[in-house]
Amino acid sequence: MSVETSRARASVITNIIGEIVQQCAVRGHVVTDTLVAFMVKAVVLDPRNGFNVDQTLTKQDVQKLEELCLDKLMDQCSPSLDTIKMQMYFDMNYTSRREFLEEVHRMAESRPSAVSREITDSRVKTQEESDALYRKIVTYIQLRSGMGSPTDGNALHEAAAALQSVFPQAELGAFMVLLKRDKEKQLNELTMIVTGVRLFNKAGKKGGEETDLRELMPAALHEVLPVTSKSVENELSVSQTVAWKYTALLEKLDRDSRDVPVVLLKQALYNVRQHEVFLKMLLSDACLCAKHVEILQTELSSQMKLLKETVQSQTAVLTTKVFPLFRSLSQLWSGLQDEAELLNILNNILHNLRPFVASQANMFSEAYLDGLLEASEVKTDDQRMMESSDECIVPAEMKTQEWLLPETTASFNELPLQYNGVCGYTLVNRDGLLLPGNPHIGVLQHKEKLYVFSSKEAAMKFASSPDEFIAEVAEKAKHSPELIQLLKLHQELSCVSPYSEIQPGESLSVKPATRCESGTQTDVHPVETNIVKSYEWSEWELRRKAIKLADIRTKMTHSVQTDMSHMRRENVSQTWLPKNAACQSKRDGESNVPKPQVYLAGLRGQRDGRVVKIDLTRPVDE
Repeated sequence: MSVETSRARASVITNIIGEIVQQCAVRGHVVTDTLVAFMVKAVVLDPRNGFNVDQTLTKQDVQKLEELCLDKLMDQCSPSLDTIKMQMYFDMNYTSRREFLEEVHRMAESRPSAVSREITDSRVKTQEESDALYRKIVTYIQLRSGMGSPTDGNALHEAAAALQSVFPQAELGAFMVLLKRDKEKQLNELTMIVTGVRLFNKAGKKGGEETDLRELMPAALHEVLPVTSKSVENELSVSQTVAWKYTALLEKLDRDSRDVPVVLLKQALYNVRQHEVFLKMLLSDACLCAKHVEILQTELSSQMKLLKETVQSQTAVLTTKVFPLFRSLSQLWSGLQDEAELLNILNNILHNLRPFVASQANMFSEAYLDGLLEASEVKTDDQRMMESSDECIVPAEMKTQEWLLPETTASFNELPLQYNGVCGYTLVNRDGLLLPGNPHIGVLQHKEKLYVFSSKEAAMKFASSPDEFIAEVAEKAKHSPELIQLLKLHQELSCVSPYSEIQPGESLSVKPATRCESGTQTDVHPVETNIVKSYEWSEWELRRKAIKLADIRTKMTHSVQTDMSHMRRENVSQTWLPKNAACQSKRDGESNVPKPQVYLAGLRGQRDGRVVKIDLTRPVDE
C-alpha cells in the first residue's frame, strides 16, 4: 500500500469518526474519539456486517458504517457497550504502581512551586520584606510536608517554631546570597528537617508514654486504609456471585432453551467477568499498599525510638547526629503519604467502575436470575477447579504436543496464560461461554503460548487441532468486541490496538508485524572471496606509483602486431643462476713473527744532543 493511499484512508476514517462524534452530540450523547475509533474498527471487523478492510470504502459503505456505529453507541441498555466503556476507562486511568507514585510525586512538587518561585526570586531590602520572606518559607514547608492545611493557624505556628529551632530568621542573609538551584536544595532540606522535628515533637507530647503510631499517620491514610480493601473485596464478592449465576444459567439454557435473551446474558457475563478482573487488580494493589504501610510503620517506630535515645534529656545535641534521623522520619512520613494517595486513587477507580455494571444489574435482577435457575446448582470457580483436579494430562498420550505440569515446572502458578486463564475450547464449543481453566490438568504450550482448559476432554480436543480453535476464538472476538480486551487478543487481532494506543486517524487495515527469533554469527577467520593483488597499504609505495604514472604520461608507446602474433600468449623463459662453489683444505697453516719495537732516547731536552736508537724487538727463537 502506497503512502498516498494510506493517508487517504486515514483521512476518510478521521472524517467518519468526526461525523459520528458530531451525530452523537446532536442526539445528546457525549462520546470520545477513542471510543468511536474502537467502535468503527469493531464494526468493520465483524464479518456479519460485510465490510472488506482491504478495499476502499464507497459512499454507501461509509453511510452504512456510520449508521451501524450510531446504533451501537446509542444503545441505552447494552452490557456490551458498557463493558467496552469500562475497559476504555480502566485502560486510560490505571497504570503500574511505579507510574502512579511518579504522578503523585509530580503533583506534590507542583503544589508549592509558585511559593518556591517567589522565595527563590525575592530580593530582601527591609525588615518587613525579611519577615514576609520567612513567612513564605514557613508556608512552603507546610505545603510540602502535608502536615496540616496552610490555612490552619496551629499548624503554621508549629511549623514556624520548628523552623526557628533549625533555621533562625537571622540566617536569611546567608540564604539570599545562594544561587537559585542551591536555594531550592536548601528549601527541600529544611522541609525534611522541620517535618522530622514536628513528628518528634508530636510523638513526645505524652511524655514518657509509648506513642501510638496511628496518631503519627497522615489523616488521609486513616480514612482510606481500612475502607479500600474491604470495599474492593465486597464488590468482588458480588461480581463473582453474579458471574457464577450467569454461568450456571447459560449452561442450563444449552440443555433447555426458553424465550430467554441468551445473547444479552452472555454480554452480561462478559461484563461482570471483566469487572471481576479489574477488581482483582485493584485488590492486589490495595493489599500491597497495606503491606508497605505496615513496613513503614515499623521503621517509623524504630527510628522514633532511636531518636529518643539519642536526644534523651540533653539540652544540646550535635546536628550531625540528629539531623539524619529527622530526615529519615520525614522520608518515612512521605512514604506513608504516598501510600495514602495511592489508596485514594484506587478508591476513586473503584467508585468510577460501578456505573459500568449498572445496566446488566438493572436488566437481570437477582430475583429474575434465581427464577430462571430454579433448583439448578450454582458452582463457584473453586468448586469447578476441585471437580477437575483429579483429571490430569499424561504427556505420553499426546507426544505431538508439549505439556507443562505443576510437578515439573518451576513457578507454575505465575505462568502467563492465554485468554486470561479462560478455556478456549469451551468458548468455541459452547458458543461463547466463559469457563475458567484449571492449570493443574495440564498447560498446553503451542507456538510459545500457554493454554489452560476446564477439563481433560477439552484439553485433548483442543490439542488435536490447536490452530483451528485459536482461529475460532478470534472469530468469536470479532462478533463480541469486548472479548478482545477481556481475553487479551490484541496479537491475534493486530489491527485492534489497546485503548490507550488507539489513534483516531489510523487506518482500518493495519497489517500485523511479523516477528521471529533470529540470530547471526560470523566466522572467527573468514575466508576472503576477493583478494586484490594490487592493493598497497604503504603510503610511500602509493606515492612512488603515482610519480611513476605521472612520468608515464609524458611517454609514447609504439607497438606492432602481426597476424601470426594475434591472440597468442607471451612466452617466458627462466634460467637457473650458478651456485657458489668453494673448497676447503684439511688443516689451516699459519706463521707468526715478533712485532718490531724500536726505542729512541735523547729526543727531548737537548738541542744538539745525540739520539740513541735501541732495538727492543724480541728474538724469533724465544
